[in-house]
Amino acid sequence: MFRPGIPLPSAAQSTEEGQPRPGEDAPRPSAAERVRTLVESKATASLSIPGIEPAAATDEPAGDPGADLPAARAVTPDGDVLLLLPGAGAAARAAAYAQDDEPACVMEITDVAPVAVPHRIRGRAWVGGWLTPVRDRDRAASAALLARRHPVGELLGLREALTGDGGGWALLRLEVGEAYVDDLWGAEPVEPEEFATAAPDPLAPHEAELLQHLHAAHDDRMRDLCALLGDHPGRACGARDRAVPVALDRFGLRVRFPDAPGAPFDARFDFPEPVRNISELRRAMHALFEAATDQPPRTR
Repeated sequence: MFRPGIPLPSAAQSTEEGQPRPGEDAPRPSAAERVRTLVESKATASLSIPGIEPAAATDEPAGDPGADLPAARAVTPDGDVLLLLPGAGAAARAAAYAQDDEPACVMEITDVAPVAVPHRIRGRAWVGGWLTPVRDRDRAASAALLARRHPVGELLGLREALTGDGGGWALLRLEVGEAYVDDLWGAEPVEPEEFATAAPDPLAPHEAELLQHLHAAHDDRMRDLCALLGDHPGRACGARDRAVPVALDRFGLRVRFPDAPGAPFDARFDFPEPVRNISELRRAMHALFEAATDQPPRTR
């Protein structure tokens, strides 16, 4: 398997030590779907090329206009990743000046929970492959795809990317050779064919807003979910304990209980069936809250 610096499982960066992994029988998105979701999300990403010092991935946008942090990214129908980058960055220069050899590149994506909670990093994904400039004949179609994925595309310089000199921006293509994800679900490799055919989670574009709304406006409902935990050892929580929604996907909701006695823990609350849109999510959340309020009150 092609491996341009992607961490092996034994060397992969841990997401959050001590956080439980879900049971094997729990419904879950595949590793390819999780990587695809992160690639098409707004999570922080950085590029590195072997032999060139990479830009560090952080929770905050980089202020250096020459850093290798994509301003926009999208996935083509063939599974390649389109990247809009500052033209002065190391990745753009390496792709532009490469002759016969396409430079190997690794894109690292850091997924951070959009709510204030301890241990906010939910996971990381790495996508490795070969980097090439998008040529003239493909430039308009690629920029149009990026614009559809990013409605504020003009603010990101997409119009300038179409001009003759690029307007200071570089439009690059990352041909995926392999991928790897280490997140709250676990650590798994992903083949390029799996990545190309995977679909991003349908709730991903709305997840940040939904989690922030649940946290700010429905704190009492979040705490009520503790009633659904039953008498599972180590999963005790009280009516006054915080319950912070940290992740949402079509299969269910993940809630963190940071004040639980003994040790903080995460709990997954699965929907009866996977949801496909916001309307189905509303019904699933309503059923989840109703089930919680029908349970007898718990004391510790």
